[in-house]
Parts: sequence; structure tokens; C-alpha cells
Amino acid sequence: MTIIGFIRHGVTAWNKEGRAQGSSNIPLDEEGVETARKLAERLAEEKWDIIFTSPMIRARQTADLLAEQSGVPVVEDDRLRERSGGLIEGTTEQERLQKWGPKWRELDLKFETAESVIARGLEFVNEKISENPDQRLLIVSHGSFIKRIIAALMEDSQYAVTIDNTSLTVIDAEKKSCLLLNDTAHLAGGSYGDSV
Repeated sequence: MTIIGFIRHGVTAWNKEGRAQGSSNIPLDEEGVETARKLAERLAEEKWDIIFTSPMIRARQTADLLAEQSGVPVVEDDRLRERSGGLIEGTTEQERLQKWGPKWRELDLKFETAESVIARGLEFVNEKISENPDQRLLIVSHGSFIKRIIAALMEDSQYAVTIDNTSLTVIDAEKKSCLLLNDTAHLAGGSYGDSV
């Protein structure tokens, strides 16, 4: 059975400011590094075989912190990058409202389509399941990407939830079973068991 753990990168200054990051290459801030370290401590107690990551710096920094703790190799794949936010990248909701009005979401602001994100994401996941049977794979990526891919893999829109920074979602790929969704127990300082 192939198990996939999806991890959203640690927090950035733009996350805190409510700025759309999209394909902008924004690094983790101090809190992002610290929460990624907490997740790394949690995952070091579990067996994972490989870490795949988006090449964007915030995801790569998160993946590298996980790898430091676990010794698991990291492989970048461009298909794991965040959805391009087009013209809204770097803006806050208030700035978008001022610039384009309350119906800005209906305008052609050069976003990457959800269909494009899902197609490249599912291509990646299906390829890695085929290449790594019966392994435990970590995927470090981005909130919008992870939300869409989980809902597509599960074939159920109830899984299209907001994905928190450094959260862990675990999927049994063969059974199409969600074993853990958007879990951040490592941030609470409490106890947590194995993901599966």
C-alpha cells in the first residue's frame, strides 16, 4: 500500500499579511522555520521513504528541514508548484477590491486554471505511486494545490478544505482513504500518534 503525506509549507510574511503568493518565490519567516522544525520532529518518529517538494523556496526550505531531521532524500518537481495567481500576486484582499472591485474573482486576471493545477498534480501523484509501490511518500507543496489534489484524489469535494501551514494530510492511495486531514497536532505541543 502506497501512503502519501501532503504537507503545506511553513508560514511566510506574505501569509501573515494576507497577500496572494502564487508563483512568487517568498521564503519562510522565523515562525515558518520553527513550525517546520516541529513538524520535522513529529515525522522523524515515523517511517517515510522520500520527500518530493515544489521548487519554490518556501516549500523547499520546509522539505529541507524535514530531511535534516529524518535523513530522507528530497526531490524537487516543478509540477508541485503553487497555482499561478496571475495579476493578484502580491496583493491583499483589500487591494484587490480597490483595484478591481467586488467581482474581481470573475475577471480574467491571468490565474492558472484549477483544471491545469489538478491535471499536473494528478499526473505527478499517479506517476509517483506507480514508480514507488508500497512506499510512504511525503509531498511538500502549497495550500491551493494540496486542497485541489486531495479533493481530486478522493473524488469528493468535502476534502476541499483550507490547508493550514505545516499541516499533514495522509492518504492511502490504493484505498482512496483519507487517514488524516489538515492535522497540526505538532503545533499544539500535545501528543500525537503515528499518522497511520
